[in-house]
Amino acid sequence: MVPLRLRRVLPLLVLGAMMAMLMLRGYVHSEILADHRVRPEAAADKVPKSVLQGGPVVDTRNGQRTSLDVPDHRIVLTFDDGPDPTWTPKVLDVLKKHHVHAVFFITGTMASRYPDLVERMVEEGHEIGLHTFNHPDLSYQSKKRIDWELTQNQLALAGAAGIRTSLFRPPYSSSADALDDASWPVTQYVGTRGYLTVFTTADSEDWRRPGVRQIIRNATPRGGKGAIVLMHDSGGDRHQTVQALDTYLPELRAKGYEFENLTEALKAPSAHTPVTGVDLWKGKAWVFLVEASDDVTGVLVVGLAVIGVLVFARFGLMLLLSAIHTRRTRRRGFVWGPDAPVTEPVSVLVPAYNEAKCIENTVRSLIESEHPIEILVIDDGSSDGTARIVEDLRLPGVRVVRQLNAGKPAALNRGIANARHDLIVMMDGDTVFEPSTVRELVQPFADPRVGAVAGNAKVGNKDTLIGAWQHIEYVMGFNLDRRMYDVLRCMPTIPGAVGAFRRTALERVGGMSDDTLAEDTDITMAMHRDGWHVVYAEKARAWTEAPESVQQLWSQRYRWCYGTMQAIWKHRRALVESGPSGRFGRVGLPLVSLFMVVAPLLAPLIDLFLVYGLLFGPTGETVAAWFGVLAVQAGCAAYAFVLDRERLTPLISLPLQQLLYRQLMYIVLLQSWITALTGGRLRWQKLRRKGQVAAPPGAQAATADAGAA
Repeated sequence: MVPLRLRRVLPLLVLGAMMAMLMLRGYVHSEILADHRVRPEAAADKVPKSVLQGGPVVDTRNGQRTSLDVPDHRIVLTFDDGPDPTWTPKVLDVLKKHHVHAVFFITGTMASRYPDLVERMVEEGHEIGLHTFNHPDLSYQSKKRIDWELTQNQLALAGAAGIRTSLFRPPYSSSADALDDASWPVTQYVGTRGYLTVFTTADSEDWRRPGVRQIIRNATPRGGKGAIVLMHDSGGDRHQTVQALDTYLPELRAKGYEFENLTEALKAPSAHTPVTGVDLWKGKAWVFLVEASDDVTGVLVVGLAVIGVLVFARFGLMLLLSAIHTRRTRRRGFVWGPDAPVTEPVSVLVPAYNEAKCIENTVRSLIESEHPIEILVIDDGSSDGTARIVEDLRLPGVRVVRQLNAGKPAALNRGIANARHDLIVMMDGDTVFEPSTVRELVQPFADPRVGAVAGNAKVGNKDTLIGAWQHIEYVMGFNLDRRMYDVLRCMPTIPGAVGAFRRTALERVGGMSDDTLAEDTDITMAMHRDGWHVVYAEKARAWTEAPESVQQLWSQRYRWCYGTMQAIWKHRRALVESGPSGRFGRVGLPLVSLFMVVAPLLAPLIDLFLVYGLLFGPTGETVAAWFGVLAVQAGCAAYAFVLDRERLTPLISLPLQQLLYRQLMYIVLLQSWITALTGGRLRWQKLRRKGQVAAPPGAQAATADAGAA
């Protein structure tokens, strides 16, 4: 069992870890901290002439200013910018074929990503040099940044091959006589850090791709002189380099040249030093994390593609199927079934636990019902006088049933047992109905196949920012979803705030269950599996008091999310069953799982990549993509508001909802997943209500007008 406090922190840790993996990936792929500036040529009056006129190897260690040259008829082949997964293996194959050793000046970014190639270089006898981590022009960088570039490069080398090296080649460098007053201080400084700086004698210019013969001509020394030859095994298409190398090596050997590593040619000790202990494990840990970041990023990109498909598929289905539902239910002369209209009396059950602030408003709204009803308030052991408040009202047709606190499912079952009628409406104790709500809610029972009806739950206290966000969510998400699921015949939830049931259907599935924290979802799925139709009655409006604080909202949604997952798990056998249960299992459960569990779980990827794109680019494309998604959401929201005949004003807060409210919902869902996976057991949490929804908005306006008159 994972402690509750840790389960609350884990969602933030998971999101933080994903962002850290993206950052590491961007860092290693030179998307973060990369500096692509290249300094133009400068004066060279501060560079010693002995260095400018000397050999290609410059030793500034211990205050020296020594130049070293390669002996005649010796060639040191060097390759910059690798390792590359495509071209480095081909270069290594050619070198192995001709039994030639070379020096590879690797960048830390590439070595971190392809450590196996660095290991192969060392195993096959090649020498390794540093070419910085991110390949910046070091003349622009501070000493601290230079140290960092070298240290990170060594870290990658240690993790890949278990060695350090004393060879270094600055990015964008060429021959020693090209040193100037900007680059010479860098050469001096890296010498104080124990490095030999290796320049070139002959540049093959293979990066230009001038053709195989031209590369060979550029790389051939004049007059039998020794040379350090520059080629590249990364940075672009290197097929000409590989072809030229296969011809160049035997041709130069035929002319009497020998190919050696740099230290072999200089008769010096190896540039490699084994790394052991903590430094070795730090390097291995680094390589592991880089590989993990690439793997995780790959998974995240796939997840982003999946969420993109799911989001747009859901939008498309909602728009299409809600239009079909609306056209069908609003056409002239539409009736739900052969027994329309339904006029038989209804029992309305109001389970109540400490609803003293709301219960009077709820009961009085029911008294105004246009449909014949009896009202049963089931007091579930309230300690705030809820039952007494109802009894003191002395309203006709209202009964109070008391029980010791046993939970909402038990209260509803107690109400079903005491109900006098065959049609049963269930509502929450903080909800108010319009006069027509019950009548509209029970009309679908004219179809004998209908076992349950979902009403249209709406936010009554939508004047606050959190209330407005929930109002958008209810209208756009819940009610468009219900239209979609109605057409697909796999409605996942009858809302606790406004739902109706046929007593026969309730008895067949065993009544309300306390197996999950989402008893409304549980009973709805049970109805589907038993073969009943579950439909949506959009005109049956109920106004509920939504949570007004983040803590209360968190508690409610945490219970909803966790309860939904419990219900899906409880009814998982429907996937392999036949008949109505199998249909729901193979149509309803996958859709509910994808759209209510998987898609919201993956949705934070949109925002993670948004943050990443804003910080590290491409900023323009990232912003355009985000606003494109927002525009689609706004279009769907506007359509939903028009269908529900709601004012569009609250949609002004939609962008802010996407940036703030949606993140909270993600973390809630992630915490629910963690609770489920770690074996946690979430308890029912009572929300503290303020009784702010006194009557349906229309009734409130009418009352205000009457008072003014």
